Amino acid sequence: MKISMVSEHASPLAALGEVDAGGQNVHVAELSAGLARAGHEVTVYTRRDDPDQPDELTMPGGYRVIHVPAGPPRHVPKDELLPFMGEFTRFLRERWELDRPDVVHAHFWMSGLASLMAARPAGIPVVQTFHALGVVKRRYQGAHDTSPSERIGLERLIGRHAARIAATCSDEVFELVRMGLPRSRMSVVPCGVDLTMFTPSGPKQPRGNRYRIVSVGRLVPRKGFDVAIAALRSLPETELVIVGGPREGELAEDPEARRLLRFAAELGVDDRVRLTGRITRTDMPSLLRSADVVVCTPWYEPFGIVPLEAMACGIPVVASAVGGLTDTIVDGVTGTHVPPRRADAVAAAVRRLLSDAALRDAYGIAGADRARCRYSWDRIAADASRVYERAVPTAVVSGEETG
Repeated sequence: MKISMVSEHASPLAALGEVDAGGQNVHVAELSAGLARAGHEVTVYTRRDDPDQPDELTMPGGYRVIHVPAGPPRHVPKDELLPFMGEFTRFLRERWELDRPDVVHAHFWMSGLASLMAARPAGIPVVQTFHALGVVKRRYQGAHDTSPSERIGLERLIGRHAARIAATCSDEVFELVRMGLPRSRMSVVPCGVDLTMFTPSGPKQPRGNRYRIVSVGRLVPRKGFDVAIAALRSLPETELVIVGGPREGELAEDPEARRLLRFAAELGVDDRVRLTGRITRTDMPSLLRSADVVVCTPWYEPFGIVPLEAMACGIPVVASAVGGLTDTIVDGVTGTHVPPRRADAVAAAVRRLLSDAALRDAYGIAGADRARCRYSWDRIAADASRVYERAVPTAVVSGEETG
């Protein structure tokens, strides 16, 4: 099958941990590679945000990346990209007139908008993955939500016109149904984990004698790192390592990094909080393995790849019971769910695990087993393939020529 992935702001080439670069980038890259391994021809279309980027390149995973000239060739915050979607649409339409894909898989709402407008003249089916929903973002961020005012209405329109919706978790399905979209056209295709990289065995980052908690994510308020910092007050002899954001040497200029360090100082735990900044993808497994517990405390989370990576490394997880985290983590089996924004609940859950090495081992073994059984990228690619088969004409699926 010839598959076009459209990911207007989340390039598979991006450095993770910066603003607007996170789980969606991983999802697009690894899903594309998994589909290529299965024999599909995959092309990813993403916006050019650097003048030095090549027009096209082939990735080691076996898929192509095409940089779309839409807007200035520099980083633009994703919430400011809507005015450039007309250019993005025209580029896609011209490419697909010359090289028609069997199916388009759009990632994020603006990708869906451009994909539907470009695919409609040629009758190409579009599968939509939102990754995050405007109604949820507005609910939790309120006046701080920087999304365009049109977002929620356009997401509903995209959901009505897409051939299928590939939601990343069951909570998203619930939200989509509440928006009035038909459940019959939805499937759950979660994020996966690289099981060759994230394994229980392997090197561990050196550490001292203290217990270690690790939290990973973009340095934005909704990730709730301040909740983990507050929990340290009740966790003596425990350090918190926060990974993400700009490089370590640039953290002093990052507003959220400064806020978190000020907060730690106010609570008197700043000597036990370390911000590493962004680290390389290859260094992440050894850092996760060095943890006694991985803590994920966002206010809301559309999916959350970090708990999966921790589970694959055999590390127990304490996580807010929100969004996709309620799917990936089995409470009392691979980790513990806690109410969002409850530092006391986080501290109690972590303290229980730190005081019981056998329980940590049991959660770690169960987590690694769950990651292997359910969340390999080859399994996720097979899930996506079934969604595509339901979206495209039967003749394409069977390999026959279409008229």
